[in-house]
Amino acid sequence: MLSENEITVPADLVEIAPISDKDFHNAMSIMVEEPEFQQVVSYVLPQYKYSQLKRVLLGLNSKRELQLKVMKPFIEGLLARTTDGLTTTGLDHLDRETPYTYITNHRDIVLDSAQLGYALLREGMEACEIAIGNNLLIYDWINKLVRLNKCFIVKRNLGRIQTLTAAIQLSKYIHWAIGEKHTSVWISQREGRCKDSNDRTQESLVKMLAYGNREVSLVESIRQLNIAPIAISYEYDPNDYLKAKEFLMKSKDPNWRKSPGDDLLSMQTGITGRKGEVHYAFTPCINDELDKIPEDLDRFLTVTRICAIIDHAIHSNYRIFKPNYIAHDLLFDDHRFENEYSPEDLDAFKEYLSSQIDKVDIKLSEFDRYYMLSKMLQMYSNPLTNRLEALK
Repeated sequence: MLSENEITVPADLVEIAPISDKDFHNAMSIMVEEPEFQQVVSYVLPQYKYSQLKRVLLGLNSKRELQLKVMKPFIEGLLARTTDGLTTTGLDHLDRETPYTYITNHRDIVLDSAQLGYALLREGMEACEIAIGNNLLIYDWINKLVRLNKCFIVKRNLGRIQTLTAAIQLSKYIHWAIGEKHTSVWISQREGRCKDSNDRTQESLVKMLAYGNREVSLVESIRQLNIAPIAISYEYDPNDYLKAKEFLMKSKDPNWRKSPGDDLLSMQTGITGRKGEVHYAFTPCINDELDKIPEDLDRFLTVTRICAIIDHAIHSNYRIFKPNYIAHDLLFDDHRFENEYSPEDLDAFKEYLSSQIDKVDIKLSEFDRYYMLSKMLQMYSNPLTNRLEALK
């Protein structure tokens, strides 16, 4: 296998690709001088002097070194402070010599992919490249940081023609990364986080992934990507109240939109908030399931079938925690899962939900609180609902 310095990114893909290792040191030298980068790093890592961290960063020469020497210990420390542990199952489904397109449900803006990279590194595997929307790259230093950290860019909020052009470019990059660069990639099953945890693969994602090789059938183009779904489960979502607030604001004003500051708050809250247990369930590559799709099935139904294959893999492999059982019983006003938790667990979860709603920075009526509570119960119950359906 060629080293990264021996691989040339096609000219039409350079603008969205991770920064190459030959340009790594120069880009890092520029980024560490950014005052806002210094402020963020000092906030996230207050226990270190920035001058010390700067020396460490300037001593790195590749994305792999950044992953191993900085990101891996950072995520490890973060997990120790904010979770009760990150567990994995199903890694035995993976061939370590095969590059995969990991598709997951999307709970947290930053950590879904960062924790995946950590889990792979922990097993002695290579961290995958990460798809990230350019709507989050509100400063130039953030663009540099993510591309130095093995991220490639998903262009969003474009006109109709530009959206198609960007989708083709993105798909070509993913096909090139898998087929030529021989590196695994991660992309979520939908644009943006699924606010109510009713995870469904967007048909537009499958269509985009197929654009990368239009000389073969849609199924064959998808097969070339070695899609391996992963089910991500958080015991608690620190952003639950912020997601519920979004539902509330949109219910009051359908034209309401988040500000860049809202995304930054969600990223900060997700990174630093308590999550309880976190689980990543790796599942087999879907290529064997793709073989079962009839060759004469029309394109629309083929895309629908592929989405269903991915969804079933994710839904049937959620790790179900006490909050999921409690939320399901509260939402449906029954006692179906009361053997899975104690009365003390029930009281603690109710108090947790109330305290999360108390964090909202707007004045709430009793109806507003009830509305947010119902949305949060849906967030926590939907993984269980979908798992039950998938396992029928």
